[in-house]
Amino acid sequence: MPDSWKLSAFAPKGKVQAALLAQEDSPDWDWGVVLSGSEVAEDKPDDWVLEAYFPRKPGKADHTMVAALFGPKPPKLAAEKLPDADWVTLSQQGVEPIRAGRFHVHTPDFPPLGQPGVRDLAIPASQAFGTGQHATTSGCLAMLTAMRQRGVVVRNLADIGTGTGLLAFAALDLWPGAVATASDIDPVCTGVVEDNAAANGFALGPRRGELTMVIADGMADPLLMARGPYDLLIANILAGPLVELARDFADATAPGGQLLLAGLLETQEARVRQTYRTAGFRLRARLVNGDWSILWLVKRRGR
Repeated sequence: MPDSWKLSAFAPKGKVQAALLAQEDSPDWDWGVVLSGSEVAEDKPDDWVLEAYFPRKPGKADHTMVAALFGPKPPKLAAEKLPDADWVTLSQQGVEPIRAGRFHVHTPDFPPLGQPGVRDLAIPASQAFGTGQHATTSGCLAMLTAMRQRGVVVRNLADIGTGTGLLAFAALDLWPGAVATASDIDPVCTGVVEDNAAANGFALGPRRGELTMVIADGMADPLLMARGPYDLLIANILAGPLVELARDFADATAPGGQLLLAGLLETQEARVRQTYRTAGFRLRARLVNGDWSILWLVKRRGR
């Protein structure tokens, strides 16, 4: 496994969020570098840290790339070599279970609830994102539950950027007769989704009630396109890719179909909503979880 490194920059919340926004418009950003921002401690909500994760030791150009996100007066960057394990797994170890909608998501370190009306999903720390603890993922679980409670019928669904497969599993639990497709750009997700499906009793395959997994960049996969149009499309990714994929998502969603978007900060919401309004969607509901927006959109009929 290659060395993993992290560059950290401590700054006020507004500066870190502005840096996250600046990443989207940076023509020189290396998209193999994963960026995140979060508060340092619950009792210090304005103290944030921006963390950039590298699959190599960051050089001078990497420091310059990250520092440039902050403008002319960047904070000091601290470089740290991570232990010999992938940083995604490390970041998810020991996390507490969460309840979101009808779901209780836990790692194997914690027992299931086993309560009526609650679906336990065991998602171990792994090399893919999505154990449910992030506000975007838990928000999606809550919104999917709300969709089902409001009578949404789903026969054909896709989860784009599935990571661990969690949201695809949740959707299949809510609509067990649906044709389901999950995709991710990272090949490691195939094995992760297969293992998690087996652990949680979901079948893999092409039939109704089964999940098909593909590796794809956005919607660029023949099977993913052929299985559309979808009456539920889920995308918990990042604001920049969401904007870029708006036209593709519109083409892949059936008239009257549902679109669940997440991975965007509340400060990025206006741009995303405007893009999807132009692409033919209207807002059905929104949820703000921490600093993150979760959007439930419906494609207008006749588009």
